Parts: sequence; structure tokens; C-alpha cells
Amino acid sequence: MSAAPAGVEPRPGLLRGIRRWDLLALMINGTIGAGIFGLPSRVFALVGPWSLPAFVACAALIAIVILCFAEVASRFETTGGPYLYARTAFGPLVGFVMGLLLWLARLASFAALCNLLVSYLHVLWPAADTEPWRTVVIVAVTVGLATINFVGVRNAALTGNAFAIGKLIPLLVLIAVGLSAVDPARLAPGALPAAGTFPKAMLLLVFAFTGFELVIIPAGEAADPRRNLPWALFWGLALVALVYILIQVVCMGTMPELATSTRPLADAAGIVMGRAGAALLAVGALLSIVGSMGATMLAAPRLPYAMAEQGELPRILAATHHRFRTPWVGILISAAFMLALSLSNSFVGALTISTVTRIITYISTCIALLVLRRRPDASGAVFRAPMGEAFAVIAVVTCLWLLSSVTWSEVRLVGIAALVGLALFALRRLRF
Repeated sequence: MSAAPAGVEPRPGLLRGIRRWDLLALMINGTIGAGIFGLPSRVFALVGPWSLPAFVACAALIAIVILCFAEVASRFETTGGPYLYARTAFGPLVGFVMGLLLWLARLASFAALCNLLVSYLHVLWPAADTEPWRTVVIVAVTVGLATINFVGVRNAALTGNAFAIGKLIPLLVLIAVGLSAVDPARLAPGALPAAGTFPKAMLLLVFAFTGFELVIIPAGEAADPRRNLPWALFWGLALVALVYILIQVVCMGTMPELATSTRPLADAAGIVMGRAGAALLAVGALLSIVGSMGATMLAAPRLPYAMAEQGELPRILAATHHRFRTPWVGILISAAFMLALSLSNSFVGALTISTVTRIITYISTCIALLVLRRRPDASGAVFRAPMGEAFAVIAVVTCLWLLSSVTWSEVRLVGIAALVGLALFALRRLRF
């Protein structure tokens, strides 16, 4: 590395303050959001007792995708995640568009979670979704999470750990108490579900397992990311899948009216633990949402930072704070957009970018595995997926199947965002 010019201090780099267990917590926060608190009844309404096999099958499909992510992630040590993988495998143009889409998806996802937080908070505090308290809550949570990230990645990691534990405790308590009250007869598979309902249930479940991609974006601040990222992905999926399946067992085994419940976990907790149990799950839902918001706040600013490092966005976005060693410009800009979207009523349309972009991200990374295995100049993989090429093809076909269920309006919105990315890329190149 060359020395800085005389009289110029070298720009401080990122601090590797995210440790192995922090990555696992980030995986939990990114994956377990608010969806699981309503998912058991929605899936049961579609396929009844066959919802348990659906959970297992979905976990197996996601495991195939995660195998591909683990191998590709084990080749890189810098920040960017799927953006960096796409850029390395397919070139700067594809990488730039992927990075922009990922960033927009993270902003929209945060806004959706923020508004969902207000809705859940309404149960405990009826005034939460009325003005001016709605605005106060949104501003306080967004500014608070941004500040935690601003003053050090280690603080953000520790906060994420606390929320991961906080969201798991109510779920584990429900599982521990609820399993003893399960009626095994309610778990019998029975008749096959109606034609076409099982794929619909699978599609619904796939999105409950997404969010794991957040853990790989801040690799430049993770300790030994080439080894620790695959570890966090595998153990995180195992934990999430086990929690989801056992929650479904408890809900099915204790609730005769599961298919019509709008709050299945709270209702199940009320049955096996009384009103205190229902309140515990309500608090757990709030912690779960805020934990997911914190994971998004950690990951999102690292995307413009990574793109600026590659010279594809203004260099100021790659600035790191001289004391806290965080990408402070990216944090401030991302938080400002998150706050604006959260306060606006127009964010719902942009949320479709999050769904479609996630699938595109999975396709891109799985194909990157095939490309990088054939590139002699590619960094070696610390983890090499068994049957990786076959699993990559299976994952791509599965993701294309998922993408086929997306409406034209959703695809059009992502297409518009991609065109904007192409225009920005062209303008950036014309300046040099």
C-alpha cells in the first residue's frame, strides 16, 4: 500500500468489529421479522396439517440457496455482498444496477417495517398510530438506530445481539410451554391439500426465510469473513428453521381455529400461558420488528459505501468517520431516505422492489458461483459447496419459478429502477 501524500492524513478504514456470534445475531435479525407472528395461520389456511412438510421443504430449498451464498461469500473480505459478487462475476454495469436495486430494496424494507412497528405498537398504546405520535415514534426509532450505527459498528453489533436475544426469548418460551400442551392428533397430515395450494404455501414461506443476505453485506467490518460468514449462514438457517417448525407444531397442536386466527402466536400463547403469555408475544413482536430494522440500518449504508469504493458513486460516500470508523455519509444519507419513506404514504409501491430484488439477488449469486469456479483469476473459496454447480442450477430454476409468480406491475417497477441505474451508470462514466 502506498503512503499518503505529504501533509495528507490517510483515510481511516472500516473497523472489523463484527464477530462470529454478531454475524449469527445479524442473520437472526435479518430473517426473523414480523412475518412469523402471522405466518402459521396463513399457511395452515392454505394446506392444513401439510403446513409442517411445507416448512421443511422450504427450509431445504433455502438451504440450497445459502450453500451457493456461503461459497461465493467465502471468496471475499470486503464490503458489498451481492453487489460485489455481481460486479466481480459479470462486470461493473451489472454490479452497479444490482447495487442500486439492493439499496432501494433495503430503504423500502425499512420503511415497511417502521410502519408495521407503529401498527403493532397500537395494540399496547392506542395513540401510537395517530399524529403527532406516529411521527414521533418513526423519527425516534430511525434516528436512534442511525445514531447507534454512526458511533461504531461494535455498538450496532451489540445492539443487534440484544434484539436477537429479545426476539428469541418469547418464541422459545412459547415453544417450551406450548409443546407440553400439543394434541398429537392435530398434527396428523390427513388428506392431501387441494391442487395448487402447496406451491402457494411454499411461495409464502420462502419469503419468511429471506433476509439472510443482510449478513454478508458488511463483510468488510466482519472478523475473518471468509470463514465466519458461511458459519453464520448455516447455523442461522438451522436455528431459524427449527424455531419456525416448532412454532407451527405448537400453533397446530393447541389451536382448533388456527386457520382463522389473525394473531396466531399471541392466541397460542394466550391458550397455554394466559394473558401474560399473549402480552409477552406482543412485546416479542415489537422487539422482532425493531431488530430487523436495526439489521437493515446496518446493511443498507454499506452498499453506497462499497459502490463508492469501486468508483461508481461519488467518493464522499466512501468516507469513514475519523473516530468511529463508520461509513458516516452513507449512514446519514440512507437514514434520511428511510425516514422520508417511512413518513410518506407512498412507500408501499416501492416495497415491491424488495421482493423482486431479493429473488434477482439469489439468481445472480448462484450464477456467480458457476462463473467464479471457472475464473482462474478469482480468489479461492475457503468453503466449497458440495455438488455446488448442481445446487446452483437447482437454486436458479427455483428462483425463476418464484419470479414467475410476480405480477407485471412489480416487474415494471423494478425495471424502471434498473433503467434509472443504467442512466446513472452512463452519466458517471461520461464524466471520466
